[in-house]
Amino acid sequence: MFTVSDAQIQAWLGLLLWPLFRILGIFATDPFYASRAIPNRVRIILAVMLTLLVAPVLPQMPTISPISPLGILILVQQVVIGMAIGFTMRLVFASVEMAGHLAGLQMGLGFASFYDPQHGTNTVVVAQFASLLTLLLFLAMNGHLLVLETVVRSFVLLPVSPEPLKAAALKLLVDAGAQIFFLGVLLSMPVLGALLITNLSIGIMSRAAPQFNVFAVGFPLTLGMGLAALYFSLPQFPPHIHRLIDEATRLAYRIARTFVSG
Repeated sequence: MFTVSDAQIQAWLGLLLWPLFRILGIFATDPFYASRAIPNRVRIILAVMLTLLVAPVLPQMPTISPISPLGILILVQQVVIGMAIGFTMRLVFASVEMAGHLAGLQMGLGFASFYDPQHGTNTVVVAQFASLLTLLLFLAMNGHLLVLETVVRSFVLLPVSPEPLKAAALKLLVDAGAQIFFLGVLLSMPVLGALLITNLSIGIMSRAAPQFNVFAVGFPLTLGMGLAALYFSLPQFPPHIHRLIDEATRLAYRIARTFVSG
């Protein structure tokens, strides 16, 4: 007679439950899988399918009951690990959106905002354009598959264990978040530089000819120069996005190692 003990059931639950929670944590913060365009039901089904596929090749799980206090603590740890790893790719999109906000404000398009269903808020049109372009490049560069590869490799770098997580990894993530403003200025530099020269030219013309109507000519000229600079800088956009995605992937692996080594 085939019998299943309570210890076997708990071992099977731990084999699937702990990886599932880490994957769900990544799917909750990754810019593609956490998009509002993907329903929660589809996201959960995808996480369950991925867990079933990778569970047989994962390192050995601890023999701890998932419903015990220590098991619940491990579940919380897996969610934290997953969210931290998924947040690294979010930094790329946040940097690009910051660049779009800076360029749009300098072009005089700060008032031109649309409702962004992905973020649930009003966004400057240039920032929304840059975000959609980054998403297309992310998919074209197989970034969504790279995220799944990062998920699987994270279990090798950081196996599921009851050991407490090191706070140095979270500090590393916070320090990386501070780079959003730097990268935003760096990506928007072509537009900002062109608009700076344009504004200086308008200022010189207004001083040379006081009857010059700055408000009638300045806004169309600033908008036109900003759009031209944005157009000519687009071919240089994909290499920077590719570099940022590679850096975010290396940061995710570094965070996974820091969680266990400190």
